[in-house]
Amino acid sequence: MKGRTVKLKEAHRGNGAASVCSIIWDNSGGLLVTASSGDSTAFIHDAVQPAKPAKALRHHREGVTAIALNPTFDTLASGSIDHSVKLYSFPDGEFQSNVTRFTLPIRALAFNKSGSLLAAAGDDDGIKLIATVDSSISRVLKGHNGSVTGLAFDPKNEFLASVDGFGTVTYWELSSGKPVHTLKSVAPNCDSDASRLNFLSWSPDGETLAVPGLKNDIVMYDRDTAEKLFTLKGDHEKPVCFLSWSPNGKYIATSGLDNQVLIWDVDQRQDIDRQKFDERISSLSWKPNANALAVIDVMGKFGVWENPVPSFMRSPTDGAINHQSRAGNGLLLFEEDDKKSSHSGSLDEIMEESHGDSIPVSSKRLRKHSVLDKSDEDSDGFLEQIVSRKKSAKSKEHLRFGGGTEECESSVRNVRPKLQEAFQPGSTPVQVGKRRFLCYNLLGSITTIENEGYSHIEVDFHDTGRGPRVPSMTDYFGFTMAALNENGSIFANPCKSTKSMSTLMYRPFGSWANNSEWSMRFEAEEVKAVALGTGWVAAVTSLNFLRIFTDGGLQRQVLCLDGPVVTATGFRNKLAVVTHASDCFSSGDQNSTHSSRLPLSPGSCLSWFGFSEEGQLCTYDSQGVLRMLTNQYGNSWLPIFSASKAKKSEDENYWMVGINANKLFCVSCKSPNSYPLVMPKPVLILLDLKFPLACSDLGADDLENEFIIRNMHLYQILEKIDENAAAGLDTTTLDDEAFDMESAIDRCILRLISTCCNADKLVRATELARLLSMDKSVKGAIKLVTTLKLPILAERFNEILEERLLNESKGVSNNSSVMDVNKAVVISNLSSSQVFANAEASKKDKNGEHEENKERKELCGNRSNEAEKSQAATMPFSKMSNNHDRTEKVIKATEKELNKKSSKEEEKQLPVKGGGTGNSSSIEVVNQKHCQRPINPFAKSSNKLEKSSTSLLDSIKKMKKTDK
Repeated sequence: MKGRTVKLKEAHRGNGAASVCSIIWDNSGGLLVTASSGDSTAFIHDAVQPAKPAKALRHHREGVTAIALNPTFDTLASGSIDHSVKLYSFPDGEFQSNVTRFTLPIRALAFNKSGSLLAAAGDDDGIKLIATVDSSISRVLKGHNGSVTGLAFDPKNEFLASVDGFGTVTYWELSSGKPVHTLKSVAPNCDSDASRLNFLSWSPDGETLAVPGLKNDIVMYDRDTAEKLFTLKGDHEKPVCFLSWSPNGKYIATSGLDNQVLIWDVDQRQDIDRQKFDERISSLSWKPNANALAVIDVMGKFGVWENPVPSFMRSPTDGAINHQSRAGNGLLLFEEDDKKSSHSGSLDEIMEESHGDSIPVSSKRLRKHSVLDKSDEDSDGFLEQIVSRKKSAKSKEHLRFGGGTEECESSVRNVRPKLQEAFQPGSTPVQVGKRRFLCYNLLGSITTIENEGYSHIEVDFHDTGRGPRVPSMTDYFGFTMAALNENGSIFANPCKSTKSMSTLMYRPFGSWANNSEWSMRFEAEEVKAVALGTGWVAAVTSLNFLRIFTDGGLQRQVLCLDGPVVTATGFRNKLAVVTHASDCFSSGDQNSTHSSRLPLSPGSCLSWFGFSEEGQLCTYDSQGVLRMLTNQYGNSWLPIFSASKAKKSEDENYWMVGINANKLFCVSCKSPNSYPLVMPKPVLILLDLKFPLACSDLGADDLENEFIIRNMHLYQILEKIDENAAAGLDTTTLDDEAFDMESAIDRCILRLISTCCNADKLVRATELARLLSMDKSVKGAIKLVTTLKLPILAERFNEILEERLLNESKGVSNNSSVMDVNKAVVISNLSSSQVFANAEASKKDKNGEHEENKERKELCGNRSNEAEKSQAATMPFSKMSNNHDRTEKVIKATEKELNKKSSKEEEKQLPVKGGGTGNSSSIEVVNQKHCQRPINPFAKSSNKLEKSSTSLLDSIKKMKKTDK
């Protein structure tokens, strides 16, 4: 398989058995319509906002077997096992009328290029041509012996092609209603399989008819002579059951009984990509404005195959015929010609006047030189005469289908994807008669339910012991948005009418004064989004104004935004607002900004926006990708979680609630639900943050992810240290956190080195060794590779250690401050121990303490030589976290004894100017160096500490035994 596996989600449950399912795009590529013969409900799905509930069309009593969209995409037709054909307005899905009824189930539907005719067929004897303007039966085409399973109008409006369950294909001439070509048993026989229908489709230029062949292939037939032109033979192991042309006709997608979908280059006569699915794909539909293919299987699960045509090849939409639109079941249609008929009278009279008797076809392309060259004028003309039966109906037709006017044609051509509407993070859609969430976060929730013209609002906290319960509130304003934090809640409502005003109301949870609630009213503008922070309230309005208030109600500031708001969020003294930077792209992608471009997955929309518990700004889109904003790489967004890799099943999706440094808090929802209900109470689940890494040849994705995550956290800690230091605050606790994080990163690196050695990735192991922060960790790595009998690698690790010790002994200067250099540690992966030594040396040189610095260098050299003679020891990886507290006590107790002995030895050995032993002032210089950082739990300088710790090699051996 060349492409990435397409993941499907459930649209129709059916009865658990294989069913005929259908799927089609609208012209903008923003909506998908699905139906199943095992489900009486058809659905209109929002492809741009998958989390948005699908619109259900519940008007059939039995399964829906066929769907079709007319060329102007304002009417949807559906056929059912209940023998009826129904029309709906599109995209709102409002029922319009029952077009016709059959005596047996419907199997196929298709609109002609102008939308004035709807062809319907099934198990009955005959194909009905229905005039959509008045639902009259214009003609019944009879000739098939079996159930008609596929219909396709010729884009040039000369022919209707049909295929039945026995594999017989017929060309019907629209002008005469007679069959001009009949190809018997050219398609597979599917009469005995109710879950499978034969299908055919015209190429976009109308020159070729594609039909499934008898040898697991696709056969192309000539438009005029019905002669076999060529076949597409590839890797289908069983018969082809469905096919769909790309918008430009260069490619064709086919599904087979072997559960495969193949993409063909028609010109090259070969397949260029394929996907294997768990179930047979029942229907396919190319996205009209992008390189994407919608699929639905026989179990009612659908999805979108992104980029089925490789990027280096011509796009499936490049060079598509102008004014081309897509109708039901993959039929390619065109807008109605801007012509008016001058005929009048009955349909039969029109036939005689226009064409007379049927003209036989005797040679290839003969019709190109016949009177039927006027088909665009005449055949559309006789269809338009149906309108003359009812003048009022004609007027209605003119308005509804455009009547060929430039205004309507322009409106069809200029349809664009809609911008995402403003929303509140943690809110759920309106559900009639049910309670919904106005706000749901890690602190608590705000719910509302409408009752007899007003609403009832309740505020609940997850931790019921945090304080007194907040009394419920009767809402007479109809609040539709809210935000919640520790101090209070903010509510707002849009304008209900031109006379009403939008209201903003703040309710504090505790105040020293009475009547601390306040509200604001807005004339000629309405609130679109609200946010809360420490001591402030914000509201974004329809005039693109950002209004900021104090929590007491003082209006502090009014700012102008550069586009319509999408959402807003607050955290302490931070406020983040997302606005649309421009209109939607033609692909349907949103273009949003907060102070820079906001990245979103292709074809997705923003579904959650907020801060982590540590104050990092995060986004979550409808494709399930969580991103975090960081300054680590120049104000960039990091993808720290992907739902597609975390989901346990295809029908599972996650509704975002919040995030902290290590975990994602969300609610698991089962398809088709994309958000939780208030009752039963949602259950929060915790998921680990994971970068969407590629599949490594090491098979150590978890370790690599841990390494990246911990480096990200280290950078965040160092940023806080900078901020506190600049504010003159104590940074001791943060220093300890930074040291602990560096230690954890070293442990992770050592495990990665071990994995690299086992996989014979020695260059990568060397790169990892250079990233170790502590000298003792490098020595542990040397011992590891020596035991694994990798002398060349051990030699390189020794060179790294020698280079590091040499730099420390030389006291390399650096003009940056300690914390600035440490930020460089995260980005450039330098040694942290080297950084502190260099920074200390730099400080000493600046203060002019050259003699003391020289003595300290000599002492560092002596201590380094002694350290090289002793062997490094670390705690076992598997026990590091479990025995952390106990180990800390042992190390601290041991360090006290070691410090005493070390101090005495250094006092004796430390040279001074007078030539005697060291004095108290020289000892202080050594102690100052050791006090720069917390004690290294890896470090040891005596045999007593070595005995109290397990060696790295022993821990690895124990891990291998445990794995066995």
